[in-house]
Amino acid sequence: MTTIQTSTPSVQTGSSGGSSSGASGIASQISRLTSQITKLTQQLKDVAKGSGSTEDKKKQQELLQAQIKMLQAQLAQLQRQQAEEAQQKQDQKQGKMEGVNSPSADHQIDIYI
Repeated sequence: MTTIQTSTPSVQTGSSGGSSSGASGIASQISRLTSQITKLTQQLKDVAKGSGSTEDKKKQQELLQAQIKMLQAQLAQLQRQQAEEAQQKQDQKQGKMEGVNSPSADHQIDIYI
């Protein structure tokens, strides 16, 4: 019988205090989760090819699939958070640019030739 042991570290998905390190932290967590999903997927394939009873293989596959689903859910949450932060940064840039080169109704200059 083949026994596969995996450990899945918990991922903290709390929002950062608006620091720029939050985005890189999310990116590294996404990278780590993607790597773990890849490893678990390979283990899933190896279980199917490995020796052992069909029942044992099935239990191991179910365990690995459950872990993969959990990691995928965490990955999706991090990706949503990353997209929200990117949108907030974009909105902040738009707010700073407003009125710089875009005249408002209060600051128009009429030129007659």
